[in-house]
Amino acid sequence: MKAVIPGTSLAIHPDRFPDPVEDVPTDQDAGRAVLAGGCFWCVEAVYQPLDGVQSVVSGYAGGDAASANYEAVCSGRTGHAEVVEVRYDPRRISFGALLKLFFAVAHDPTQKDRQGNDRGPQYRSAIFPVDEAQRKVAEDYIQQLNNAGAFTAPIVTTLEPGHPFHPAEDYHQDFARRNPNQPYITHVAKPKLEKLHAAFPEMLKT
Repeated sequence: MKAVIPGTSLAIHPDRFPDPVEDVPTDQDAGRAVLAGGCFWCVEAVYQPLDGVQSVVSGYAGGDAASANYEAVCSGRTGHAEVVEVRYDPRRISFGALLKLFFAVAHDPTQKDRQGNDRGPQYRSAIFPVDEAQRKVAEDYIQQLNNAGAFTAPIVTTLEPGHPFHPAEDYHQDFARRNPNQPYITHVAKPKLEKLHAAFPEMLKT
């Protein structure tokens, strides 16, 4: 069960958050990203409203297929992280733009193996690049943000290429939209969505 995270906040102003200096060229962009930023319900909610995003699926990455289920992953012993798989149109939104929101809105990348009261390696901050181009852009952007002092603590996000994505159980999909009054959603997902709408209205679907 998810723990309610009281007063979680980031140390930056999203509306002044820097764009990546380097990005994946449109004609080389795979149109698929796998990101881990704590509870997948809340990360999913951040990406669903974005213009150019075609689908967001909650799931697991970092471990094997046999243990890619919620009960096992919650033990923290399977190697998995809770992730979202974002499929998008690179002509309308880039991998770099998805990364910007990952760091600025979706989670706190300075917390190691946790997000607020959710603790364990399954809640780690991680990017699972689907190709070398994504890995290089993500690596460079993390260095850019650290050099810029975007956060008051170092970014601990790991880059973990080579891991397949495993979809989560059906009841986890589209969870925040289907359960807007669930306490975890109102305390954790809703503030992220409010931050997204306030800081990046131009990136939202009309």
